[in-house]
This record gives sequence, C-alpha cells and structure tokens, in this order.
Amino acid sequence: MHLLEAWTSLGPFHLARLLALPGAMLVAVLLPGRTLARGAALVGGAGVLLLAELAVPWWTRTLWVLLWLVIAWQAGRPDPADAAAAPTRRRGVEAGAVALPLGLALLALMLAAVWRQTFEPDDARRASLGALLVGLGLLHLMMRRHVRRAVLAVGALGVGLELLTASARAADVVHEGAPAGTAWLATLLVLLLVVRVADGRARYAGSVFVSDAHELQD
Repeated sequence: MHLLEAWTSLGPFHLARLLALPGAMLVAVLLPGRTLARGAALVGGAGVLLLAELAVPWWTRTLWVLLWLVIAWQAGRPDPADAAAAPTRRRGVEAGAVALPLGLALLALMLAAVWRQTFEPDDARRASLGALLVGLGLLHLMMRRHVRRAVLAVGALGVGLELLTASARAADVVHEGAPAGTAWLATLLVLLLVVRVADGRARYAGSVFVSDAHELQD
C-alpha cells in the first residue's frame, strides 16, 4: 500500500498541483472540440510549471511550459474552411468502444508495475504520475481522431517520459542516464512531425481526421 499512502498523505493543494495535467488530459480524451483542447493544453502548461517532481533545471521546466503553449496554439487552430466535416458520431463510438478498454488495460498494467515496486513517497508519486500520463497519452491517440490535436497526446507522453526518467535518474548510482532536456527534445521532434502530418492531410487529403483514410476510393 506504499503507493496509495504516498498519494493519500498529500494535502489538497499538492493533489491539485499533481493532478492538474492528468485531469486536463482526461477531459481532452473524453470530450472533443478545439476550444476544450486549447484549454486543456493551457492547464497542462500551468501544471508543468508547478511540477517540481520533474526534477530538472529551471531552464528545462521553462522549455516544457513553452512547449505546452505551442501545443495550446496548435490544438486550438481551426480547421481549413474547405476541410471535410468531422466523421459521423457513429464511427467515433465504434472506435471508442475498442480504444477505451484497450487504453484502460494498458494504463492498469503500467500502474500495476509501479505498484509492485518499493519507493520512497516522492519517487512513488513521480513514477505513478509518469505512468498515468503515458497511459492517458496513448488513450488520447486511440480515442481522438483529429491529427492536429494529437499534439496533446504527444505532450502528455513527453512529460510522462520526463517523470519516469527522473525516477530512473534518482536510482542511477553511476550517473550514466540521459541528461536533462533529452525527453523535451524528443517530444519537440515528434510534435513537429505531428504538425507536419496534420498540415499535409489538411492540404492533400482535405481532412485532418485519420478515420477518413479508410474511406479512400479507387
């Protein structure tokens, strides 16, 4: 019960500080819309600013905040005027019926792996929060079909990886782990690729929804 005690021992402020980004991501996973996606990214940026558990220098945390501001800008961009309309709600329900149980199962497996370890309270919270963000990022990729708003998932995966890296760094007695900023750089590169793919789909396929790829005709 070390993991449960590590969380229940926190006061309301620290719980809100730690759960701001996961809560925003959960809302973005379950509900569509660019305004909501932009709001979730802004909450994520504020959450990262207060997330001392990242255990990185101040400049790296500043870069994370700036990256989430870029995510908010991209996630809130309107679709082109000539873009195809969103796929029908029925297709979304069908995709969600498969993606939601699969994503929750992956999330449960990652949290169970953390649960089995013996951590100090700070490390337990850091590792479990990292696993939670990675799981929510994967769930967002499976649930939401808007390519440009996948930048939210990329951001959550990046912060989750940074937290897991911080946990590994704390146990690295030989100090041969990745330097600070590596996870941020990897996230930035993937973010640029996602934006490029979204722009390409909007320009050449006429839609930023990935489900339209299954509707191509000869």
